[in-house]
Amino acid sequence: MKNSLSDIMQQAQKMQEGVRKIQEEIETIEITGESGAGLVKVIMTGKREVRKVTIDKSLVEDDQDMLEDLVASAMNDAVRKVNRLKKEKMADVTGGIPIPPGFKMPF
Repeated sequence: MKNSLSDIMQQAQKMQEGVRKIQEEIETIEITGESGAGLVKVIMTGKREVRKVTIDKSLVEDDQDMLEDLVASAMNDAVRKVNRLKKEKMADVTGGIPIPPGFKMPF
């Protein structure tokens, strides 16, 4: 029984280290969100920090409301992509076991 518990603890520690590494990796990745068929692009980090917004010149002269909607849509697209990437990377480490955000193992 003691060996089994020890093995479980070691596996949990390995998983925790894997989760930490994946989180650090994700923070450095840049994702591009797009809207309006690529007329508006937002570059966002895995930490959800917007690095750059690119707006096609043809939109600057058009309707301001439409431009604002496209910027918001591109940002939301980037956020969805970051969330999807995090889930995929974490599933690789945790074997598909869902880990709540901010969860810290007690080891």
